[in-house]
Amino acid sequence: MPELRKDPTIGKWVIIATERSSRPSDFKEEPEELTKMDTCPFCEGREDKTPPEILAIRPPGLPPNSKGWQVRVIPNKFPALTIEGELGRRGIGVYDFMNGIGAHEVIVETPDHSEEIENIPVERLENILWVYKERYLDLRKDPRLKYILIFKNKGKKAGASLEHTHSQLIATPVVPDIVKNELETGLRYYQYKERCLYCDIILQELEENKRVVFENVDFMAFVPFAAAVPFEIQILPKEHSSDFAEMKLSEIKSLSETLKISLKMLTKAVPNVSYNFYIHTSSLDNLAVPYYHWHIEIVPRLTQLAGFEWGSGLYINPVPPESAAEFLINAKKEMEP
Repeated sequence: MPELRKDPTIGKWVIIATERSSRPSDFKEEPEELTKMDTCPFCEGREDKTPPEILAIRPPGLPPNSKGWQVRVIPNKFPALTIEGELGRRGIGVYDFMNGIGAHEVIVETPDHSEEIENIPVERLENILWVYKERYLDLRKDPRLKYILIFKNKGKKAGASLEHTHSQLIATPVVPDIVKNELETGLRYYQYKERCLYCDIILQELEENKRVVFENVDFMAFVPFAAAVPFEIQILPKEHSSDFAEMKLSEIKSLSETLKISLKMLTKAVPNVSYNFYIHTSSLDNLAVPYYHWHIEIVPRLTQLAGFEWGSGLYINPVPPESAAEFLINAKKEMEP
């Protein structure tokens, strides 16, 4: 029969609709048409079609905004928030507002238009994660900023407007509500049990071994107990760490392997799937805390929100997390030579 499961990290309930139970083949996605390479602003050789780069990885001696790069960071041409100006906090009666101060950047992950992030070699994926960390470290020096969200939209259903693989960074002068909820829930658990909720989740998931889909020395990838959508994957550092930018070089290598295998499993199980992934980390005004783990959430866009979801805030997941984990592990076995 159906179950209601509570997500311990945010206190949100999810309906696991076992009577609607689905397989990966039930979510068949058609391939999307690619933007023509001769009009794509992210392709190598079209560097003049974007704003000047902020950071790039390229061989020594090559000038900025030229060919030869491996990863390139540029300002978003149509930013949600802009870096110039003052916050100007003010209010009219019960309504508070401020100027749209922040940062909005694009990380172009490869010069090759047809290359997907899950197929990028681990060594080059390390460069992408290193760039994430460098931009995070640089932007958090700005006292106006309270949070930095790094995220990726893959496919039109996930909100991507260009098919050339890329991710984005938006820095905001406020902490997003969902992150604030995670932090507050983690703090309450820590105050009650004097232990980190995320450390306890890692121990329990590894012990039960029902939803873990991959692990290495530093990271664990698993389908959350109360996954809101089919084939959702979460990646957690095994050692306690609340600050994404704390990662050492060896951990970046481990994370590259974990992220690549997680995305390969997902795209093998559900070809042509649209998805989002994002990094949740601590707020900039309280980086190192004993009750929170930074983590990556990979959210496939396989179900649609309708009146019930919008009206109740409850999600209906037709694939039990344990079944999703089994499908993903079988997909991983098919990937192995």
